[in-house]
Amino acid sequence: MANKSRSGQQPKQIKNRRARHDYELDDSLVVGLELTGAETKSLRMGHGHLRGAYVTVKNGELYLINATVAGSSGIQISEDDQTRARKLLAKRREIDALIALKQQGRTIVPLDILTSGRYIKLRISAGKGKKLYDKRQTLKRREDDRRAQAAIKSRQ
Repeated sequence: MANKSRSGQQPKQIKNRRARHDYELDDSLVVGLELTGAETKSLRMGHGHLRGAYVTVKNGELYLINATVAGSSGIQISEDDQTRARKLLAKRREIDALIALKQQGRTIVPLDILTSGRYIKLRISAGKGKKLYDKRQTLKRREDDRRAQAAIKSRQ
């Protein structure tokens, strides 16, 4: 029962499924999001996605760009506000560390939105973009691991 929200429903998972495919990711960091009430309600219902979203730095602050929070029948969010830039809330030393990684050529990628607790949080990670051959190697390694596990399982 610990992972249920106040309304008694399971929390909705909003994940960036392409992040691990497109980037070599480091350790993740959980930060807060500055949202309106309608956006909060919509995210708790699972009406949002992180496809194509990224984090940028403006004036020493972190902003989530291109993340979509869609309204539903009872929640009205205008077209302009659905993909607006949202400020991220983090400690100054965490922001400085991410800015330093950004200056080294890393990309700050949003991984998923956590809606299970009292506050809505965002898990981000700094990563380096994979080349096409890296993606192929990852897929080949994953397929080899699956075959090895299947062979072990069939011999038992």
